[in-house]
Amino acid sequence: MNGQAIIPGNASGSVLACDEGLSFWGGVDPLTGIVIDAHHALYGQSLSGKVLVMPTTRGSCSGSGVMLDLALNGIAPAALVFREAEDVVTLGAMIAGRMFERPVPVLRLGAEAFGIAAVAQSAVITEDTLVVDGIALPLEPLAVAELDLSPLDHAMLDGVDGPARRTAMQVICSMAALQGATALVDVTQGHIDGCILANTANLRFAETMAEMGGRVSIPTTMNAISVDHGNWRTQGVPPDFGLAAARLADAYVKMGARPTFTCAPYLLETAPEAGENIGWSESNAVIFANSVLAARTVKHPDYLDLFIAMTGRAPLSGVYLSANRAAGRRIQVELPVGHDDALWPMLGYIAGQLAPNTIPILTGLEATTPSHDDLKAMCAAFGTTSAAPMLHVAGHTPEAADFPEPADLVTVTRADLARIWAELNQGPQQIDLVAFGSPHFSFTECRALADLAQGHRAESTAVIVTVGQNVLGQIRADGTLARLEAFGAQVFPDICWCSITEPLLPPSVRSLMTNSGKYAHYAPGLSGREVRFGSLADCAETARTGLAPASLPDWLKEE
Repeated sequence: MNGQAIIPGNASGSVLACDEGLSFWGGVDPLTGIVIDAHHALYGQSLSGKVLVMPTTRGSCSGSGVMLDLALNGIAPAALVFREAEDVVTLGAMIAGRMFERPVPVLRLGAEAFGIAAVAQSAVITEDTLVVDGIALPLEPLAVAELDLSPLDHAMLDGVDGPARRTAMQVICSMAALQGATALVDVTQGHIDGCILANTANLRFAETMAEMGGRVSIPTTMNAISVDHGNWRTQGVPPDFGLAAARLADAYVKMGARPTFTCAPYLLETAPEAGENIGWSESNAVIFANSVLAARTVKHPDYLDLFIAMTGRAPLSGVYLSANRAAGRRIQVELPVGHDDALWPMLGYIAGQLAPNTIPILTGLEATTPSHDDLKAMCAAFGTTSAAPMLHVAGHTPEAADFPEPADLVTVTRADLARIWAELNQGPQQIDLVAFGSPHFSFTECRALADLAQGHRAESTAVIVTVGQNVLGQIRADGTLARLEAFGAQVFPDICWCSITEPLLPPSVRSLMTNSGKYAHYAPGLSGREVRFGSLADCAETARTGLAPASLPDWLKEE
């Protein structure tokens, strides 16, 4: 019946409970505190001032930034109560208290106590007790194991390198305690996720750390940002937003990060190798690195990614440890005959639903030949519905055969996939925009789209492709960019669909179609548009006709 006070504090409020995780980024409006994830049970409800009770969170590493922004805006939940381990929103609450004096208590309860809290009407939290509907549940402080630190770690904690690195190491040690780590691990490279101006907190945090003298100590790449950095002034972006977005990117560049501006750092020449310990954030990148490249990184929350890059150290926990990379659930796929590339994001999406808090292994796909692009789409969609940092695909991912198959087994049928297709296809048949590049398109994806983009584009249907600067250079050099532009497609670097806003997203657009399971999930909440989903070929055909397919693909129809 006991629980732990992960971040102690005093709070009270009515209980808002659900039995499924929520991604704060893409799922909660940081300006209102209202849940905007149209696929979530809490859709339309406000978290502000509530004691939020849920098993854990899921989805994007950027949830920590949303949590910080809610706290800075005075509309955060009164407290957060979890049953499982949770790092992302907890880190945001930790930063809110430590750096900005806006504390939000965070608790973790055992199964029995969580069950009581989840059906309660109101809650009062003190430093050592949670009272729900008059029932007192004792809270213990977070048990902290002795952390084995190097002389350099101690020097950073003592502030020898200045206040910024001291703050970074203090937070890393606190997260190590939260994760049960007894040591830190060296990492070879970092990837910063919080450079998107998804909220004002990201800018405030980055500029505060830069002013404190923050500087990365390992090679560090940067995620996509919120504007086309070199061209936003000519694209109609309002100066107040464009300048703030550029300032955010520039703050990280000032701290030594490379201006790569891509959400697909695994497409860069610096992609990590198997067994390499790295410190990445951005959910799709983390999942791809672990699953497909067999590199090792925890799904680090935004802000912790900078601290790890500043110190070159991360808590030795989670999937940095070989034993924690084993699958906990087997998902047997009954493979539909004649499937197309839409299968892979749909499988990632449903795998996340079936394994929301554990690493799965997918079997039944051994006879298929997925490309890296297929696996990229799968990993991105998996990250929207699961909190797990990786998945295995028997016959295709490097570590799938390294562990015994788990006894826990579920089966995915054609009918299950048809349900996912329907879930992601709730928009109208008339399509105003076809969106490609969530995550950023690769060179091979751009070429495949150019091959399909033959004939005339529908006059009323826009086509936008987002890419990293590295891929933009490749497609410009081989003529693919010219082919796409001849079809009428716009190709934007630096920015991706998770951060595109008006006017780059045309205000006249009311419906869009995408081949990304990730964006199909997040787009209704992020863009306010209705969404359709389909294969790359379906999307290209829709760009020509302006109409999405009227029914299920043939391979998903009943035989």
